[in-house]
Formats: sequence, C-alpha cells, structure tokens
Amino acid sequence: MIALGADHGGYELKEAIKKYLDEKGIAYKDFGTFGTESVDYPDYALKVAEAVASHECSEGILVCGTGIGMSIAANKVPGIRAAHAEDVFSAKAAKEHNNANILCLGGRITGPGLAVMMVEEWLNATFQGGRHQRRIDKIAEIEKKYSK
Repeated sequence: MIALGADHGGYELKEAIKKYLDEKGIAYKDFGTFGTESVDYPDYALKVAEAVASHECSEGILVCGTGIGMSIAANKVPGIRAAHAEDVFSAKAAKEHNNANILCLGGRITGPGLAVMMVEEWLNATFQGGRHQRRIDKIAEIEKKYSK
C-alpha cells in the first residue's frame, strides 16, 4: 500500500496521482490534506514517513509546492529515504540507486502528466543493490550516529 500526503500546494497533484493509482488498481492510504486551505507540510510529511518507516505502507508519495520541504521533513524520520525528483530519470534512479522509499514531487512545478510518468517509473523500478547497497549502508550509519 502506498502512503500519500500533500499540503495545500500539492493537493491537486496528489488528487491526479490518486486517479492514476485508482486506474491501475494500486492500493493507497491518503493521509491528507483534503483541500487547498493552507496547512503545514511537515505535518503530512511526518504522517507518511511514519507509515512507511513502520511498514504500515510499503512506500510513500509526498507533494508540496516544490517537493523540497516534504523531502527535508520526511528525511528526519529514521529509515526514510525521501527523494525529491523533477524528471522521470531522477524518479527512476531514486529507486534503482538510492532505494528511495518516498518520492517527493512539486505541485507548483510539475504537471500531472509528467508526475504520473514519474510515479509509474518509480513504482516499477527495482533497487539494484550491489555498489548501491554499500552507499545505502553508509547513509544508515550516518543516521544511526545522529539518532539518539
């Protein structure tokens, strides 16, 4: 199950992504927001990141105005590798090379057609392991060092 979250700047793009997931029969849990009224993106980043870190959901997609704030906030949760992407190649590489478990998109910078292509490539990509695993292990060690 995919965890979804957005702030007011990402609400409309999140809804477009939900439509794609519905069409593909992909299960998701929507953690909000549920409208365009101003809200704080860290609240939704935390909900989605915790759902992924606890394995309630296998992966997550977060959307704010640029995708940057969501990425920063989600990456504060241990075990989360949230990747901000603006193109299809980066979205795919985020999974293949970085084993990103959350994809962060910008509702004000990415149109729905491109976003759906990015989501599709990211969901269908597989972590390649090998030399990439060594790097993920190093990231985990940094996280462990500073998580007290």
